[in-house]
Amino acid sequence: MIHLNIGSNLNSIHGSRINNITIAIQLLIEANLKIEKISNFYETPSYPNQKLPKFLNIGILVNKNLNLLKLYKDIHLIQKKIGRIQTKKNDPRIIDIDIVDFNGLIKDSKDLILPHPRAHLRNFVLYPILEIDPKWSHPILRKNAKYLINKLSQKSRIEITRLRKNVNIHQ
Repeated sequence: MIHLNIGSNLNSIHGSRINNITIAIQLLIEANLKIEKISNFYETPSYPNQKLPKFLNIGILVNKNLNLLKLYKDIHLIQKKIGRIQTKKNDPRIIDIDIVDFNGLIKDSKDLILPHPRAHLRNFVLYPILEIDPKWSHPILRKNAKYLINKLSQKSRIEITRLRKNVNIHQ
């Protein structure tokens, strides 16, 4: 399966962080992605500067019959449509869509590294995966999300909040 993670820590002309993420999902659907599952929203402090606005993130599980290059291009186009501007690493952003895992593919190119190189270190990636795909295993480390969460620092495990909110989409 394909795992994507979508995050936002800035409001936009579209409204709130929730609106930004919801619009991103709607645009992914319009780009012919078949979404299997969507996690609840998770809120975390910004990293590394916790004075910046908090992030909202969700994980989505997508049907595995996709072309990687088309998905990559669609994601960049969607981020641009929503209003993302390339800034410095870790700066606040309206939308961020990452390919976490693409059918277990291991790839390291100038444009794309799979699985996502820091997925196993990020609470906002691991908790949504645990929620929507508990049997998932990291393609390189061969460990599941629960194991990887237990390897996170205690601070990282307690600073994440699962919101009891879901994305409302129409496929």
